[in-house]
Amino acid sequence: MSEAQKTAERQDAGPSTVTGVDRFFRITERGSTFGREIRGGFATFFTMAYILVLNPLILGGAKDKFGEQLDPVQLTTATALVAAVMTIIMGVGGNLPLALAAGLGLNAVVAYQIAPLMSWDDAMGLIVLEGLLICVLVVTGLREAVMHAIPQPLKQAISVGIGLFIALIGFVDAGFVTRIPDAANTTVPVQLGGTGTLTGWPMLVFCVGVLLTVGLLARKVRGAILISIVTMTVVALVVNALADVDTWGLTTPERPDQVVDAPDFGLLGQFSLFGAFGQIGVVTVVLLVFTLILSDFFDTMGTVVGVSAEAGLLDEDGKVPGLGKVLLIDGAAAVAGGAASASSATSYIESAAGVGEGARTGFANLVTGSLFGLALFLTPLLTIVPLQAAAPALVAVGFLMMTQVKHIDWDRYEIAIPAFLTIAVMPFTYSITNGIGAGFLAYVLIKTVLGRAKEVHWLLWGTTALFLVYFAIDPLEQLLGVG
Repeated sequence: MSEAQKTAERQDAGPSTVTGVDRFFRITERGSTFGREIRGGFATFFTMAYILVLNPLILGGAKDKFGEQLDPVQLTTATALVAAVMTIIMGVGGNLPLALAAGLGLNAVVAYQIAPLMSWDDAMGLIVLEGLLICVLVVTGLREAVMHAIPQPLKQAISVGIGLFIALIGFVDAGFVTRIPDAANTTVPVQLGGTGTLTGWPMLVFCVGVLLTVGLLARKVRGAILISIVTMTVVALVVNALADVDTWGLTTPERPDQVVDAPDFGLLGQFSLFGAFGQIGVVTVVLLVFTLILSDFFDTMGTVVGVSAEAGLLDEDGKVPGLGKVLLIDGAAAVAGGAASASSATSYIESAAGVGEGARTGFANLVTGSLFGLALFLTPLLTIVPLQAAAPALVAVGFLMMTQVKHIDWDRYEIAIPAFLTIAVMPFTYSITNGIGAGFLAYVLIKTVLGRAKEVHWLLWGTTALFLVYFAIDPLEQLLGVG
């Protein structure tokens, strides 16, 4: 660093007086200032505030086994509340500029895979169980064993597969892709639009939204996803007022009667801890909880390390300071998310936006958390966003998760084939669990036929055995005369 840069850093640091708040968060010690922390907190909020729209969109658009749907207004309140509380707790307890909210990908598992098998209360109970088990893994030190059990390329393939799955959900929710009725006797399962062509004003809103989002991302505009959602919602409001639109689907963009309203906490505490066992059996519950843990745990590890590295907070051994405490808070966030019916909450890679603005401590989280708290009173404004304005964000998030594919060695077939099956099976079967299971089975099989079975961790052998039972459950039930 040049002398001029050092002088600028000292001037930006402001007065040398160290307050109690400064000492607690180690703001000066980490080379930051209150101004930088505040800017960072705002930046993080605006880059991840889209979850206030997308989480109700994903969860509210799904039905449980009994045809019940969660209320979008209550979902918005629950999403904002969990994000506010857990982000502040991470700031105070973990002292990292690492915000938390309902995890994209995890909420897709809940909405499209778990809820159709049971009631919403039972599904959220599984989220609570997942969070509790993550806390146990952290406390007992088993996280190291789990981390080493899954090959890194498979973890990356899982992220890519979830990304494609989320993108497909975005296309389907917007009506860009629809299922062709079986009565058509066609070999093509899906088509463009409802009739093989794109029609209607809502579809135009979606297509323009996708173009706007990818354009902003390509320009590396901070808050690109949120800007796109807000802009296309305004466009949708204008279109709905001026054009003759038959239907927008789940949400019609109409000017709300009021912008501010009291939050609706009706979903808090609506979960059943062990109800799922009576609905789908022990084996399926174990596999579903494992899927949630795998997605949540490893995504968190990557996010925590990535954000800490970007902030220059890793120690000389490349370790995150207070990692155990950070992971414990993240596990508690999953519990809070399930207990509030907001799905599993987890650490957000968008926190890197705050780091880019200079945030280095948990004080930035106080700002981000407070903004989420403010959003609790803006649910009327947040629930006018139509699917066609929000779905482009799902496509964009799918792209961002897809970028992990570059880290997979496609020349090594023992890795490439399991990775491919993991990525392909998730969107094609509309199931994250199926993709993970296919990848694990292929990995263990290939290692075995190559005479390298000893390279497979025992935890992976056990998990693969569970997946084998999962895939073969129907013939096994027939063989045993049950079901």
